[in-house]
Amino acid sequence: MAKVRIAVAGAGSIGLRHIEEIVASPNCALASIVDPGPKAPEIAAKHRVALYKSLAECFAKDRPEGAVIASPNAMHVEQGLECIAAGVPCLVEKPVGHTLEEGMRLVEAAEKSRHKLLVGHHRRHSPILHKAVEIVQSGVLGPIVGVIGSAVFYKPAGYHEPPYEWRRRRGGGPILINMVHEVGNLRSMVGEIVAVQGFASNATRKFEVEDTVAINLRFASGALGTFLLSDTAASPRSWEQTSRENRDYATYEDEDAYVIMGTMGSLAVPTMRLRTYASEGDRSWYKPFESQTLPLTRADPLARQIEHFGKVIRGEEEPLVTGRDGLMNLRVVEAISEATRTGRIVDIALN
Repeated sequence: MAKVRIAVAGAGSIGLRHIEEIVASPNCALASIVDPGPKAPEIAAKHRVALYKSLAECFAKDRPEGAVIASPNAMHVEQGLECIAAGVPCLVEKPVGHTLEEGMRLVEAAEKSRHKLLVGHHRRHSPILHKAVEIVQSGVLGPIVGVIGSAVFYKPAGYHEPPYEWRRRRGGGPILINMVHEVGNLRSMVGEIVAVQGFASNATRKFEVEDTVAINLRFASGALGTFLLSDTAASPRSWEQTSRENRDYATYEDEDAYVIMGTMGSLAVPTMRLRTYASEGDRSWYKPFESQTLPLTRADPLARQIEHFGKVIRGEEEPLVTGRDGLMNLRVVEAISEATRTGRIVDIALN
């Protein structure tokens, strides 16, 4: 079977990762690169593919079977709409839109035309996350009571320096850049989030945007959660530093990013340390848990996402992360931002 030809729009850091995975894929092939930037010719030459300055030029000269939209956030919707108009299935990097309203415009257009649209919340393709969801859904923890999560790490100074100084301004803080991933994880493991409350601080970096956020969460099931987010904390308790899925990060095998707690036990993720009571009659803080560490398979979720995209293009699978999923993640993140600005509890509609 011929490989699925995929173009990548945007040859920045995440675009390069998509290019890397497409080139390494046994089932997908890099068709072209779409990027008007000065570094793009070198990248296209390295991979021996055509370079176009726009999707319109790409589709007119060498229409691919699919396209990855890895351009800056503000371009996601317009480029996604170009893919819909051309009938080219697309994988749009998160967030699905730079605002909820714009994201809705893209998703509704895709639904109206029955277009194949995926959103790049790549952690949903992680075997670790799949295992955690499987354990929670098995009922071994009992009804879920709560979750404690964290994404605390230290971003180096260069992360906020030119040409990335936009990360110092509104929309460039860790709520929108990082928390959108965590929301996807939380929704997968614990269920829909229906209300949030939060405090934000910029006391350390003193940028226009937040550097540290404390968040309270209420889930549709009645479970509650707390989450600490910071890009200026010298701590390893984040998905990147615990999952060992991206070798660019230092990792710590004994640390966790989440602890999910039910009436019968708890699960630490990603170490998969499971602690449960033997029976309902044995539940007491005076009695020891039965403890075990569950076996786990690791694989690069970005590679798995590209393979999935190829199968969606061929009609072999339905999108794992739909446009509506991407919208809900963005809806929760915007609610968190509103809660930190206003000091109020913000309810979240599920439709």
